[in-house]
Amino acid sequence: MRIESREMQVSSWEEAEALAGRLDAEDDLAEFRGRFHLPRDTNGILKTYMCGNSLGLMPKVTTQRLQQHLETWGQTGVEGHFHGKEAWLTIEDATSALSSNIVGAKSPLEVVYMNTLTVNIHLMMVAFYRPTGDRFKVLIEQKAFPSDDYAVQSQVKFHGYDPESAIIRLRPREGESTLRTEDILDTIERERDSLALVFFPGVQYLSGQVLPMAAIAESASRHGIPVGFDLAHAVGNIEVFLHDWGVDFAVWCSYKYLNAGPGAVSGVFLHEKHAHNKELPRLAGWWGYDRKSRFQMNETFVPQPGA
Repeated sequence: MRIESREMQVSSWEEAEALAGRLDAEDDLAEFRGRFHLPRDTNGILKTYMCGNSLGLMPKVTTQRLQQHLETWGQTGVEGHFHGKEAWLTIEDATSALSSNIVGAKSPLEVVYMNTLTVNIHLMMVAFYRPTGDRFKVLIEQKAFPSDDYAVQSQVKFHGYDPESAIIRLRPREGESTLRTEDILDTIERERDSLALVFFPGVQYLSGQVLPMAAIAESASRHGIPVGFDLAHAVGNIEVFLHDWGVDFAVWCSYKYLNAGPGAVSGVFLHEKHAHNKELPRLAGWWGYDRKSRFQMNETFVPQPGA
């Protein structure tokens, strides 16, 4: 379903309230409201919740689903890895499949849930930020979300560069609050021989701007520059088509518009073109070993294909 934008004029609070009620009644997704717990104030009156950008509301089914896994743990112990309604050994397959359409992946092979947002930014930069003598800079936006900014700074320092010279912070024009597409693309073109990574948000958390991800990915890829996106404020909020856009990687958290709860794990997209590249730099661990032979405990690491 696509959401159409309609400009409507109202002259009073009463008119606005009536209009909102009518639009709610016409909304194909209105019944989803009943699937979530809604906070109330100290007088028991329902609050108008506008904080999904920080923490999504709790789905009513959450308690049941958590209890299901607690019961599996209690009744089967370690066997829960292999048996039960959702065996833990392969549980990432279910989350990957559910999220593939949300992020525009070609298949679940491109999606996985693990770690936290910042950890996943670091893991993806290990793979895709590989500075050389002339090509060592990272392009981000001015006032980037701290998760992005701090991770990029620390990665640049880790490789021996000064963030002041290695990070290009693109800012809106004087008197404007959003980045112009032509300014982003002109910067990539101008700095094409010095950029080692382009890393932008899908939605800028301060301005709410939806970045032109398709155009950014096309421009960076044309010049052989890896491109990634932080979709923390985009996934579950806007449509994204990461595979079709040719994005190398993306990361996001799941506790905002995906309503997964505080502390929920982060998501990662890795484009199919990298899925079977065993030479892609990585920080390896046992759970990243190829599932078919993981329990053979071999010394030589064989990566699980895909994200």
